[in-house]
Amino acid sequence: MSEQRGPLRHGQGEAEQVLRPAVDIFEQPHGITLLLDLPGVTREQLGIHVEGNVLTIEGAISIDMPEGMTPLYAEVRATRYQRSFTLSGEMDAERISAEVKEGVLVLHVPKRSESRPRRIEVSVG
Repeated sequence: MSEQRGPLRHGQGEAEQVLRPAVDIFEQPHGITLLLDLPGVTREQLGIHVEGNVLTIEGAISIDMPEGMTPLYAEVRATRYQRSFTLSGEMDAERISAEVKEGVLVLHVPKRSESRPRRIEVSVG
């Protein structure tokens, strides 16, 4: 699996800043697990899709300001997360599962059954 990098999204003549969430990737015999930090993203604001062999994760956040207050300084201005990865042919994109809890997205990408390691039993003849 490799990461896709792309330009900033453009909307109505202005470039929209996109945050790249931190990700940890673990490989197991049955597949891979990705942990992405997406603070502020709810299930409803999350989009995960596969097109061809590219897995894309997108999430929107909203930074609520109390009524009548104006920020003097803001380090985080982007309101979208986006990250894309190229899946190898041994991964089964049809069976990806996802769950989000407390700002962390957990994606399980299983290997195709023919790509998984298997034990061959030896019989005595």
